[in-house]
Amino acid sequence: MISALLYGSRDKNTQTPTQRLMEAVVCVSCGALGSLLRKMGALLSDEYKLLTSVKGDIVFLRAELESMHAFLKKISEVEDPDEQYKCSIKEVRELSYDIEDVIDSFMLSLGGESSRNPRGFMRFIGRCMDLLANATTHHRFAKKIKVLKRRAIEASSRRARYKVDDVVSSLSRTSIDPRLPAFYTETTRLVGIDGPRDKLVKLVLAEGESPLAQQLKVVSVVGFGGLGKTTLANQVYQQLEGQFECQAFVSVSQNPDLKKILRNIFSQICWRERVINEAWDEQQLISVIRQFLKDKRYLIVIDDIWSTSAWRIIKCAFPENSCSSRILTTTRIMTAAKYCSSQHHDHVYEINPLSATHSKSLFLKRAFGSEDACPLQLREVSDEILKKCGGLPLAIIIVASLLANKASTIEEWLRIRNSIGSALEKDSDMEEMKKILLLSYNDLPYHLKTCLLYLSIFPEDYEIKRDRLVRRWIAEGFITTEGGQDPEEIGEGYFNDLINRNLIQPVEIQYDGRADACRVHDMILDLIISKSLEENFVTLSGDKNLNSLQHEKVRRLSLNYHAREHSMIPSNMIISHVRSLSIFGCVEHMPSLSNSQSLRVLDLENREVLEHNYLKHISRLSQLKYLRLDVRRITALPEQLGALQNLQTLDLRWTWVKKLPASIVQLQQLACLLVNSTELPEGIGNMHALRELSEVEINQNTSQFSLQELGSLTKLRILGLNLNWHIGNTNGGMQAYTDNLVMSLCKLGLLNLRSLEIQSYHYYSLDFLLDSWFPPPCLLQRFKMSTQYYFPRIPKWVASLHHLSYLSIYPDPVDEQTFRILGDLPSLLFLWISSRTARPKERLVISTNGFQYLKEFYFTCWDSGKGLTFEAGSMPELGKLRVPFNAHDVLSLQGDLDFGIQNLYSLKHLHVEIVCYGANIQEVEALEDAVKNAAGFLSEELSLEVSRWDEEEIVKDGEHKLAAEEVYFDY
Repeated sequence: MISALLYGSRDKNTQTPTQRLMEAVVCVSCGALGSLLRKMGALLSDEYKLLTSVKGDIVFLRAELESMHAFLKKISEVEDPDEQYKCSIKEVRELSYDIEDVIDSFMLSLGGESSRNPRGFMRFIGRCMDLLANATTHHRFAKKIKVLKRRAIEASSRRARYKVDDVVSSLSRTSIDPRLPAFYTETTRLVGIDGPRDKLVKLVLAEGESPLAQQLKVVSVVGFGGLGKTTLANQVYQQLEGQFECQAFVSVSQNPDLKKILRNIFSQICWRERVINEAWDEQQLISVIRQFLKDKRYLIVIDDIWSTSAWRIIKCAFPENSCSSRILTTTRIMTAAKYCSSQHHDHVYEINPLSATHSKSLFLKRAFGSEDACPLQLREVSDEILKKCGGLPLAIIIVASLLANKASTIEEWLRIRNSIGSALEKDSDMEEMKKILLLSYNDLPYHLKTCLLYLSIFPEDYEIKRDRLVRRWIAEGFITTEGGQDPEEIGEGYFNDLINRNLIQPVEIQYDGRADACRVHDMILDLIISKSLEENFVTLSGDKNLNSLQHEKVRRLSLNYHAREHSMIPSNMIISHVRSLSIFGCVEHMPSLSNSQSLRVLDLENREVLEHNYLKHISRLSQLKYLRLDVRRITALPEQLGALQNLQTLDLRWTWVKKLPASIVQLQQLACLLVNSTELPEGIGNMHALRELSEVEINQNTSQFSLQELGSLTKLRILGLNLNWHIGNTNGGMQAYTDNLVMSLCKLGLLNLRSLEIQSYHYYSLDFLLDSWFPPPCLLQRFKMSTQYYFPRIPKWVASLHHLSYLSIYPDPVDEQTFRILGDLPSLLFLWISSRTARPKERLVISTNGFQYLKEFYFTCWDSGKGLTFEAGSMPELGKLRVPFNAHDVLSLQGDLDFGIQNLYSLKHLHVEIVCYGANIQEVEALEDAVKNAAGFLSEELSLEVSRWDEEEIVKDGEHKLAAEEVYFDY
């Protein structure tokens, strides 16, 4: 059952009615009918003591809504309903939202009865007041229900009058098994990209003999959306990695936030040298970038340029120099491409559709897994489908993914061929691509349609974090569970399913194969925006190109204020019933929260401005389940926060809140509390629903009782701590703090703790955790400690962590015993070892059969002696490696430069950091050559990066060499 929910393996037409209802608690096609029917069932129980007439109206409404629910289920399977059906859908959907709002308000008013518990006469008076208020509430509710009952009767009569149900039954419906193989598609390994990539690399690198060839050169890639411009540019960028001193890859999009783009460039090219100042404007950012790049060879990719005006500003950040620097741009518009490359029109690379051979190869691999697996009876129809795709990689991928798990029958494939239509044979207009994408959308089950359309809330080119999205889905009611299922795991399954269908693009594939985030392709975003507006699912405002002027009630409102001149909310918007409010960018006119009792999700992303009293009405948001504030200027939250009894997620990581209101511990439904070095609140033990708590600060003001209570959070799975005091100091009362913290960690380790992260501002030993964590936290999957804390040796309990997959640890010193212990961990996939010193001062050996499943390994130790060497058979699955070598120490081995890197057969990314201090240039270059030679024995696909540290400290000929052991590296 769990696997079916995670991966969508059940056909939507074979599920039981109960399972279908579970899918559609809140969805785009049925509105709030799913959750509404459940609430009506609860409302009819004896708990609410409804008036007899009201109970009769509720029974009638429930029966009517069940019939409407079945109707919407039927019509939602029709791929292209006409206007009459759309009107019926809209009427029922809006009615469901309005009824739920009324019932929610009624339930809340009854739940808010007097909680006083006085005695005697005052208690009698209090009960009388409650009864009076109760009666008033019931009568007000009865009137509203009668109005809604009339609306339901009118809707049913209208459907009957026009015989909508009969017509719907005669329409053809899609019957498609949505299941696709559960793996991520490597978008950078597209068929047919090698030739264009090599040509573009040659065009970018071509220098010639004239002085002009050494000047800054801009190459533009131009082509229709969906041809793979970004993929091609990324391939070139990756292939040229390491050949330039500075590299950056940024996206511009149709409505660029220039300050954000410039900050992104700054953070990629010079994050090691300088810290960005949040107050810098565009001119200051351009100046600091120009100054940094003036004497460096750089490669910058500017992706998705839509206007010459944006390019005119961005290009100011890149100085003309004689270092053979390069800029690569991509755009859909030929005039923009020519403008970017100035008079050198030979620097414009026009990307073409895939050839017939490459199109077929891509299609067959995606649809069947192999070019040779296509059944004989499907070859002809496959060619016809490919012809309609017109060589567009995105169209081919979408259609092939749609067909991947279908029955291999000529009838099914002919149906898909006929659905595509013949428009692509005439031209490649965007509207025709939407028709192809719509095929995949129509094939989605109800819950995935809803989850996909929800992405229209986010701006173009926005990186949408997986966990944030899943928690918003949960708060909106898109994900429901039965039998103790984990809603976040189910939500991640939905997220993965959308990736596997190629409807969203994975970002930052992690060591365990999970995507940390996603982006939505421009064409798919256009599609889901149009569908969302059509269904009144999401309303967009703030962008001149996306304003949706609704003359009806707004249910989910997304405000994009990046373009300030379009920051006014249309006056005809009725936003009092909004369920989700998302704001991106600088806000000039914020919608009021004073009358937003239906709000479930509030997500404010504005790092510069917010009225200080904007949250004063937050206690009125009784239905709020998700609150995220990305606002730097927020330093405190109102005490009324504790009134939000439905709140499940509170994300304050990008605020300056250092102390939470005391009422925070009253939030009995809060499962996720994310803060930024905020004090551990008093009474934390009352928050029994907490599953994630990070990153709370424990300092000398933290009460010992709070530390003890931490261990009572039985559901806690993820814990992040910032220890801002000398926890190792046993003087005074600090030992008691240490003992209470250890005791709580031991309790959590026996319960549900899966992840622990310990940060600090001070460099101290964590020896109090060396041997005191007993019994060990056997379920722990992730352990991370900052480089400000260290272990004098690997703790004994680490060896028993059989589920540990991620480990970032700081042993000081590091020795071969460290690697022997960690190498035996059976589930370890990611390892980062940091240390000041290595012992002994000779090579550390990674022995045969060690780290059998490790995928990524990062080693940071500038005083690492002779570095690491890898024996044959060690780390057989390793894909990414970053390791330092001290050039002078290594060369003292009398020329023995065999590091065993050639034994790492699975390696795909290698980053070697050469410490130059105390070495001469010959030693540095010899070490670089040795690394390149070793890497040459591995796959041709290996990405190699060799960087130098302390290059200015290279010993010149005739100068005295300092012994490495005399050098102290303070980092």
